[in-house]
This record gives sequence, structure tokens and C-alpha cells, in this order.
Amino acid sequence: MAASPITTRTTNEENKSKPAATKTLTLQSKQDVKEAAPAMDSSDENEDDGDDEDGGDLAVQMNDQVRHRFVKGKKLGEGTYANVYKGHYRDDPTKQVAIKKIKFIPGNTDGLSMDALREIKCLQEVRHPNIINLIAIFSTKDQNINLVLELLPLGDLEVLIKDKTNTFYNVADIKAWMGMLCRAVWWCHEHFILHRDIKPNNLLIAADGTVKLADFGLARSFADPFVKMTPNVITSWYRPPELFLNARHYSSVVDIWSVGCVFAELVLRNPFMAGETDIQQLEKIYEALGHPTEENWPGVTSLQYYMKPEVPIVRTKVDIMGYFPSLGVVGTDLIMGMFALDPNKRLTAKQVLQHSWWTDLPKPTKTALLPRAGGGEKQVGEDLKRKGGELDKAARKLDFASMR
Repeated sequence: MAASPITTRTTNEENKSKPAATKTLTLQSKQDVKEAAPAMDSSDENEDDGDDEDGGDLAVQMNDQVRHRFVKGKKLGEGTYANVYKGHYRDDPTKQVAIKKIKFIPGNTDGLSMDALREIKCLQEVRHPNIINLIAIFSTKDQNINLVLELLPLGDLEVLIKDKTNTFYNVADIKAWMGMLCRAVWWCHEHFILHRDIKPNNLLIAADGTVKLADFGLARSFADPFVKMTPNVITSWYRPPELFLNARHYSSVVDIWSVGCVFAELVLRNPFMAGETDIQQLEKIYEALGHPTEENWPGVTSLQYYMKPEVPIVRTKVDIMGYFPSLGVVGTDLIMGMFALDPNKRLTAKQVLQHSWWTDLPKPTKTALLPRAGGGEKQVGEDLKRKGGELDKAARKLDFASMR
């Protein structure tokens, strides 16, 4: 196993401080982008390989060398944050890539959005077979940054889950997909990185069927336990209760709750707890898993948005098994560990991978034999063009204080 590239804290967005510098990312400010940007046609469809200005500048030459390694092809997706293109290596057209062109934001004094900086830094520091691979970075004359990523042509896990007409899968297939996701999350946590936006459409599928975790726009370091963090992260259907209750200190187990939601969605082929607002989302959680109290979650009453229920709902293991009968006793025990209301009782990524469910029958399906779904290159463009960490409209923060 490769040595761990231990990370430093990327940002402290909650305290609105500047991002920490990194040794490998040099294009961190508007001035840096200007200095490193080679002269070329700024249009998307006609970015040619014309002569570069300031050819004697070493940074320009290095950037130009990287840019000339790749040929940009057809556009796969277009958004307000980024455009996505299919491309290939110049010296080997059979080696295909996805080129994500992050648009320069006028008026942003740092040149790049915080989401882009997070995504770049985290992808540079976590290399794993189940995490999307950042191959290279280069800039263009119009000050846009291009991320060269591996092309994952089979869409995402959400498309597969929703394709109930043509795609059929079983517990062995779910075990294989969940194993790939859990290994990716474990690797992130081993490198002190919280993903903070795990959901099916951020799980892309490679040509060989491998699932890979993408979209690190909300990721951050959790190496400093004393720094307050924003609770307004993670798309609401996959967000744990402590964040709805405005916890400002939390750990890697927020990702494990999201993993549990993906697990449940794979089994049910529908989102497990899907509310339209934050308040309704909490109600869905309590209805499915029971109310938090000082007995099952010591300290919960001290959280800002906690409201004591008049008649607490209590759920048992039998109740949870009723939701997921195909998982059996062992599988239910695992998903209950992911859905523990008390974060201190929730399983860590390492404990998840050590659970007996993985060795219980049936064995995970081999990657090459996993079911495939449609979506293809078009879905790749849709997935990658989104702003890093872009939340859906249901993930907005509401004023719980007004409900008191």
C-alpha cells in the first residue's frame, strides 16, 4: 500500500479564512492563473494549440507541456460552473479522458472558487482504485482551469438504481458495490478527509464496472478537532441528524450515515428517507429510526435545534429488519450501525469493513459480472458539470429556531 499523503487543513470556510497553501497546487490565485495561462483561443469548441505568449516563462512552458498532452473532443455537458468534454491523449487516441473546464469567476479575488480548490487539493491527495483519478491540471488564456479526469463511461449508481425496467440486481451485487464505496470512504478517512456529499449520483461507474467516488467540492480536512465546521453540508436525503440539529463539531461518521443511505437506496431502489424540507427530513428520520433522547444519545438535548418530542418514537431491530428483509439479520445489524442516531455509537469506516456481513453469504459479485445500466457519456457530462458540492434545493438550511 502506498504511503499516506497526510493532509493539512484545506480550508476553514466556517471561519471564512483563506485556504491553506499546498505544495502541488500552484494555480491558487487570479495572478497565478494569469501567469500560468498560455495564449490560445478562448472558445470552447476551438481551443487550438497556437503559439504561446511569454514562452520564456517556466510556469507557462510547464503548463503548455501539460495542455499539449491532451486533445479536447466533443462536449459532454455544460453548466454554469463547468463544461465537460471527452478527450484523449495526443500520443495515444485510444486512451480517453474527461476534461472538466472550471469556469473563471469574474470578481473572485482568488480566481478560483473554494469548491474548485477543495476538489483539486483532495483529488491530488487521495489516490485509490475506487476514487476518480485526477490525471492532470492545466489553465487556458481565459483563466479557466481544466481538470483532466479518467473517463467513467457507464454513468452513475443513481441511473442504475432507477432503471427498474432493464436493470436487475441482487444482494451479491449490492455487496460488491457497497464494498467499493466503503473502501473509498475508508481511504478518505485514513487521509483525514471528509467527503461530505456521498450520494448515488456522485458514485460513477468505470468501463469495467468499478464504482468510483467523485465530487470532492464539499470535502475538507478533519485533522483539527477544535475547529468549528458548517452543518450545512451533505444533500439533505443523505445528511445525518446531528447536522440538522446544528452540530458544529462532527467527525468522519457523518459520511457513514450517507453511506448507510446509499446502502438502503440500493436495497429499496428508492431513497429511504426523503423529505422536501429540513424539518420534514428530520421527521422522516425520526419516523424510521426513532427519536433521539438523552437515554439513546447523551448530550443531544444541548444541540441548538433539538426539540423534545411529546411522545418519543422507539424503533427496534425487528422494525429495521422489516424495512430491509433481504439483508437478513447480519445485514440489518450493519445498516443499523451506520444509522446509529448517536454519532459516538455509529460505526467508523474501518468498523464497517470489518463487519461479518462481508464474509456472510452470498459472496460479492465479481466486478466484471456486475449489472450495467445506460447513461453513458451523456450522464458523465451531467455528473461532472455540476459545481463541486452542489446541493439540491431540499438541502437548504431552514430556521429551526422559529419552530420553538
